[in-house]
Amino acid sequence: MSSQLRITYIGHATLLLELAGVRVLTDPHFGTRLGRFLPRVSAPGIAIGDLPAIDALLLTHAHADHLSFACLDALPNDIPLFSPPAVARWLNRRGYAHAQPLAPDESVDLHGLTIRAAAAKHYGSRYAIDRWRSAANMYLLLTQQHSIFFTGDTGLTDETDRVVHDYLTGERRQLDVALLPIGHAPWWKPGFRRGHLTSADALDLFERTQARYFIPFHWGTFHHVSAGAFDAVDRLRARLPSYEHRERVRILEPGETLALP
Repeated sequence: MSSQLRITYIGHATLLLELAGVRVLTDPHFGTRLGRFLPRVSAPGIAIGDLPAIDALLLTHAHADHLSFACLDALPNDIPLFSPPAVARWLNRRGYAHAQPLAPDESVDLHGLTIRAAAAKHYGSRYAIDRWRSAANMYLLLTQQHSIFFTGDTGLTDETDRVVHDYLTGERRQLDVALLPIGHAPWWKPGFRRGHLTSADALDLFERTQARYFIPFHWGTFHHVSAGAFDAVDRLRARLPSYEHRERVRILEPGETLALP
């Protein structure tokens, strides 16, 4: 079994994570468009048919850019699909029997990998009326050697990094990789940061987690109504020349992999 940590950016919030030989796919979306009107602007870094064998799927919330039913239908249904409990119950009713609830402060062990859930600050319901489905998770993935913090979508609060310090810093371990979303908030959208991170917020959270590396995601895949696909990463790149820890920020293009021994 490999002791290497490998992270491959596929696009948007879809990443392939490998720790201790266990492969986890996050928020799988390989579609050519988001909804009816937002086409994909860059191909997935790995085609869905070229994925290696996956051991588990992680869903953070029910928004269409994180939960694609077409992609779930194309992925194996004999592996666990972990999500917030309300989302898991919904998926079970829709026929996805492999969906399993994982609530904040709960954890599950999978072939030597521990997956621990924490609450994100994000209103994640699928539709405007389904408030009961609004929960959003973050996930801390731990082996004896490595650790990854995957936040999905979240705003920045005093509690956002608590799970890292409770289960790593408190054990005198350092987080290896913080996988954090970046977004762009135009001036006319003042509520954006209540449930999302700007590039500046992501750098702040990166420092708070004390991670070895920061890999940004949620960019370069879909144009949105309020921002282009590359607005957020362009702003992050503009900050990096004067950023003290710029050598620890790894911007992966779709298909690129960060490997740590």
